[in-house]
Amino acid sequence: MAGKRAAAALADEPYINLATFRRSGAAVETPVWCAPLDGKLYVVTDGTSAKVKRIRATKRVRVAPCGVRGAVTGAWVEGRARIVTDAALVARAHAALVEKYGWQMWLLDTGSRLFGRYARRAYLELTLA
Repeated sequence: MAGKRAAAALADEPYINLATFRRSGAAVETPVWCAPLDGKLYVVTDGTSAKVKRIRATKRVRVAPCGVRGAVTGAWVEGRARIVTDAALVARAHAALVEKYGWQMWLLDTGSRLFGRYARRAYLELTLA
């Protein structure tokens, strides 16, 4: 239940700082968009990005509200991430991101299609503690 409250608290934030962890345990922080769905947060990113590789190696993440450049503005929340492979869930997560970000998501989608990056996207499901 606490995880759903944490996700709800972050749901309205325009950006969250997503910290993924190297095998050494060192955190790597990245500001990302997120959208709430079923008590979890969903993020879209390039499937070839280092954060996706780190999530494959270790599911541990932490998130905090932040500004566009990643400056943390609130408390960190621990969680776990997984790469979504179910097409129906990917479609729902994408719809949630479109609902939240509107024209900005449309621009991201259009740019991704124009530059051939749309098919290599990865959707991340964040379950917070």
